[in-house]
Amino acid sequence: MPHEKPPLRIASLADQCVQCGLCLPVCPTYALDGNEAESPRGRIAIAAALARGDVEPTAALREHLDHCLGCLNCERVCPAYVQYGELLVETRAMIGPMPGRPRLLLAMIQRPALLRLAGRLGKALGSARWKKRLAERLPAASSWRAALNTLPDAANDDALKSSLADSPSAQPSIALFPGCVASVEDAAAQQAAIVLLRAAGYRISLLPAFCCGAIDLHGGEAQGAERAAQRVRDAWQASGAEQLVSITPGCLGTLRRALPGVTVADPVTLLSARADRLRFGPLARSVALHLPCTQTNVARSEEALLSLLRQVPELEVKPVPRPPHCCGAAGSHMLEFPERAARLRDDTLEQIAGLAPQQLLSSNIGCRLHLAAGMDEGGRHWPHQHPLTLLARQLIS
Repeated sequence: MPHEKPPLRIASLADQCVQCGLCLPVCPTYALDGNEAESPRGRIAIAAALARGDVEPTAALREHLDHCLGCLNCERVCPAYVQYGELLVETRAMIGPMPGRPRLLLAMIQRPALLRLAGRLGKALGSARWKKRLAERLPAASSWRAALNTLPDAANDDALKSSLADSPSAQPSIALFPGCVASVEDAAAQQAAIVLLRAAGYRISLLPAFCCGAIDLHGGEAQGAERAAQRVRDAWQASGAEQLVSITPGCLGTLRRALPGVTVADPVTLLSARADRLRFGPLARSVALHLPCTQTNVARSEEALLSLLRQVPELEVKPVPRPPHCCGAAGSHMLEFPERAARLRDDTLEQIAGLAPQQLLSSNIGCRLHLAAGMDEGGRHWPHQHPLTLLARQLIS
């Protein structure tokens, strides 16, 4: 239905909902508020009313749409196969970005060069000593307070050595999309992906680092999202690769939207398919595995990841129970609604604490930074990293 005008398309998507309510038990915001308007079913009704012109997008009404995390748990259980994610994106584009959106902060995190500069300045100014005190002086609902709390004190991982040089038997060709925040704060995982994919017999090329457009797409910034999508298409065409991967599951849906017909995958899916080529050394450690919503509901690669981790001898892998269904990071949600995001995060951290891990693994950099900020506040100190980084360090070459 791409030829339909946005309001007609939204109404058409909304009409697929049979109002069964099976989405309610898996919706994190409905669990948080117990309010029908904070559920997928309620938001679908709001979107339909807006599309048909029955109501105006008042601040009170649109807040329910803005609160949605876009976790897509509802799509996973929907018997009518409602395309809720598409409906949400279309509706937000129709009504535009929410008032008070922290545009300056979001613009900064979308630019890797600015992120690196901020990191260097923070290190030079000793931010680890004063950032917490500064954050505490800001209101609890401040986006800048949330950003300061998620600012890492130091790099969490030493960079792995890797090469993009081809091996004679390498095929097929894979392009790796670095993203924005992940290209800076998860550089070790990017290098780990290169190491592991080459060991599995793939030929790797690296795309330029920039934002895929997810932040704008899910924030109702339609023009910014389309500019980013065109940049993705240009970079993909220049790569000449056969498949595209991203170490950040949160980018996959937006990359697939920009590149219809292209295979866009989580690297663990490709690695799992060639797991017989990979050997890992033992690691006597207990790890809690946090599975981001996008990994389970978009990449759908949780089983592939678990299979790979279980190939590491002596490693005890404990998946974090669900519920809670979302840690609250949800792209820019943790900056736009920090108090709500913190409540969801606290529930997740309680589940992690119950596993008594020695280390925390999570493949989405936003989730990891968000959880780490909660760990700091709660006096918990689990080392945390991307699962690919752990796998690459245990790889026997």
